Amino acid sequence: MDSVAAARIRPFAVSHRMVLAIAVPMTLAYVTTPLVGISDTAVIGQLGDAAVLGAIAVGAVLFDFLGTTFNFLRMGTTGLTAQALGADDLAEVQAVLVRALIVAAGAGLLVIVLQGPILSAFLALMGASREVDAATRTYFGVRVLASPLQFMNYALLGWLLGLGRAATGLAIQFVLCAVNVALNILLVLVWDFGVAGVAWASVAAEATALIVAILLVLRVSRTNAWPSWSRISDKTQFLRMGSVNRDIMIRSITLMVAFSFFTAQGARTGDVTLAANAVLMNFFMICSFFLDGFATAAEQLTGRALGARYRPAFERAVRLCVGWGFAMAAILSLATILGGGALIDLITTAPEVRETARHYMVWAILMPLAGVLAFEMDGVFIGATWTDDMRNMMLVSLAAYFAVWAVAHPLLGNHGLWLALVTFVGLRGLTLLWRCRVRVPRTFPVQTETQ
Repeated sequence: MDSVAAARIRPFAVSHRMVLAIAVPMTLAYVTTPLVGISDTAVIGQLGDAAVLGAIAVGAVLFDFLGTTFNFLRMGTTGLTAQALGADDLAEVQAVLVRALIVAAGAGLLVIVLQGPILSAFLALMGASREVDAATRTYFGVRVLASPLQFMNYALLGWLLGLGRAATGLAIQFVLCAVNVALNILLVLVWDFGVAGVAWASVAAEATALIVAILLVLRVSRTNAWPSWSRISDKTQFLRMGSVNRDIMIRSITLMVAFSFFTAQGARTGDVTLAANAVLMNFFMICSFFLDGFATAAEQLTGRALGARYRPAFERAVRLCVGWGFAMAAILSLATILGGGALIDLITTAPEVRETARHYMVWAILMPLAGVLAFEMDGVFIGATWTDDMRNMMLVSLAAYFAVWAVAHPLLGNHGLWLALVTFVGLRGLTLLWRCRVRVPRTFPVQTETQ
């Protein structure tokens, strides 16, 4: 980034409208994301083959793991792009995109090359039947071909969000879902391709979304000159991107460890408790769609403010995104109080699971309020690329989670497990808020706007 350009402060105002212009489209995009998985399950379910349906479920877990692991390509690109935009460095805006696409394509090709050991290790861990294993290998062998396309889509979406173009991101997500659902029906129910048809539908959907995304990006960039290869291949910037992506990946893996541990401990308590916990975790998953929208707004606006070196915009972006997040969390908790029982009955028909889920529903009510600060602070730290602190506070919170569980679970049983989880998500938010208050004065030294 040009040193003279980087040294200048670029004031801009952050408004409620700017927050909502990003949060609302992205909330819709997050809400529609599960439709792909639902479509896969619903279409395969029409075949009446339990092994094939099981393969879709097992494969979905594996691809969710891979998607979460490599989602740093979306988040890291958003923060770096927003900062370049705030600094009015259009060449760097374009360079961030090309670097992210190079990393994404390389990561996707690496997954394809290593697909054998990845799948074998995962199937050994799952311990499914021989029939499910065979169907999963068929499904994975086709769908893994979409890995470079999927990861490049992450990078393109992150870049568009970094520019504040959330509506464009929603359009791409809609194309992805629509093509996937349509091809699922065609390939499986009409042409009888079976489990391979579901996988090919995902590959074609990712390819279509990538083409649409590239066309939209070219349209957005039509007035900007693309940077030279020397600018794109700048070693310092590649190392910075690598550092940011590494920290976000560690954070994401740690998060998966926390929730996997929660599931495993619920399973040890018994099948009914495991099922009840799973029902209530669906509540939190739904809540996360709405809270993530405001976190995405925080990524773009705080990143832009940091690039512009304008502290008032940064602080107002934090206040507005956190404020909207808490308002949404309160609405979600109230909705759980009023309609939680009905939702439990909709999800499961088992009387004992319904009764147990109602017994623990207080934790589902508390989760949005306990976790909202973690969602919004994640957005702030991704936008500011303070990813080392985000990684460290995640690890601290995980240690506290295990400590609370070790004390509370023997005394309170499943209530103790939920207490540990609520402590984990709450502590993440509080520790990041503390680090934010430390980092802001260091990042934005006292200076004049004409400096």
